Amino acid sequence: MSKSNTIDMLNGPLALKLVQFAIPIAIAGVLQQLFNSADAAVAGRFVGPEALAAIGGTTPVVMLLISLFTGLSVGTNVLVALRIGQGHPEKIGDAVHTSIAVALVSGFILLVAGIVFVEPLLALISMPEDAFAPAVLYLDIFFLGMPFSMVYNFGSAVLRSKGDTRRPLYALIVAVILNVGLNIAFVTVVPWGIAGVAIATDIANAASAGLIVWFLMHEEGPYRLQWRKLRATKAELLVILKIGVPAGLQGVVFSLSNVVIQSGINSFGTASTAGVAAALNFEFYTYFLINAFTQAAVTFVGQNYAARKFKRCDRVFGLCLAFAMGSVLVLNAVWLMLGANALRIFTTDDAAIEYGLMRMWYGMAFQFIAATYEVTAGTMRGMGWSMTPTVITIVGSCVLRIVWIFTVFAANPDFITLIIIYPISWVVTGVAMFITYYFVRKRAYAKATAGV
Repeated sequence: MSKSNTIDMLNGPLALKLVQFAIPIAIAGVLQQLFNSADAAVAGRFVGPEALAAIGGTTPVVMLLISLFTGLSVGTNVLVALRIGQGHPEKIGDAVHTSIAVALVSGFILLVAGIVFVEPLLALISMPEDAFAPAVLYLDIFFLGMPFSMVYNFGSAVLRSKGDTRRPLYALIVAVILNVGLNIAFVTVVPWGIAGVAIATDIANAASAGLIVWFLMHEEGPYRLQWRKLRATKAELLVILKIGVPAGLQGVVFSLSNVVIQSGINSFGTASTAGVAAALNFEFYTYFLINAFTQAAVTFVGQNYAARKFKRCDRVFGLCLAFAMGSVLVLNAVWLMLGANALRIFTTDDAAIEYGLMRMWYGMAFQFIAATYEVTAGTMRGMGWSMTPTVITIVGSCVLRIVWIFTVFAANPDFITLIIIYPISWVVTGVAMFITYYFVRKRAYAKATAGV
């Protein structure tokens, strides 16, 4: 295999390697969010607040539909990392071809499901009437690009599992530049409005997927993608499903709770929908730092756990948690200081900015707490324990949020009452995850030592 695109996760100092692994993932996440940010900014500035609400307000619907399948890509990451740690390179080829096969099937399922269920889901979240038709049009076109999106996600997971986080980033850089340029062209030059925004995103997704496929087809050794070998191998598929399905179900339920909360946000009108959509762009940027070090924990722990290097697993967990929490605190401090000036990138509507500021101060100021359960859950998944953190997250975050909406918020339907559930749920889930990790760690190490 090409050493220049590989990180030795089993030997040597860890801190610098974790940062080298995580930073490209964080930047890639930021670039992925730039897809949505570019869509939102062009729509909000050149089409109108209804278009901004149509795009930003549909995020929970999109995440609800795609979360299960993006969760499966976590299974791909763990699978290949385990094969490396176990010293089974001959099985990596099966993992690569199984992953791409699953990606293609997932993409076409999402294409159909997105078009079929988009209108009922938009009605479920009480999308404002003036934004409903634009949202349907945007999502119908957006979901046509799902096969490309899934190929990028799964192919990137294969590359990350061996430490190559740079080339997925390069693919996204090309795609984002293409997306921004086409967004402006399809709205200001060719007057396609919100449809042009969606078409630009699909074309950019196709470009990033094409680059990932090209990288895999030119890999050396067992990582090379050969279309004649494309099939789902039963043993590899079972591992992907074992790890990925719980992660995906967690995402589905998590997104369902956000759909319920989005319904509450939409109840305050188009201004609140647009303002929260603008604020969430910055919160997503910060979340990608948490996700990057969570992915680092999954991959590094996966390899070292398979190699039975338990002290390195503990070291990976501690470093990833410290890096995630520290980086979130610093970046969110910057966003909060920018405040309204940052929100004006997306909207000039004063009412929307007021709602956006409230969302920032009652969410982003406490977002570092979310790292406590994300990194801990990633560490357990690297050890092969995927269902346990899923259950904790579903109960601590998703169920708690839904209960809050139908009890506390129903009794006091105030905007602050609605959004304060985010930091409350982060604290509850973080404490529960830490306690569970203490027991899972001991059991997982004992199981691996016994060779079970």
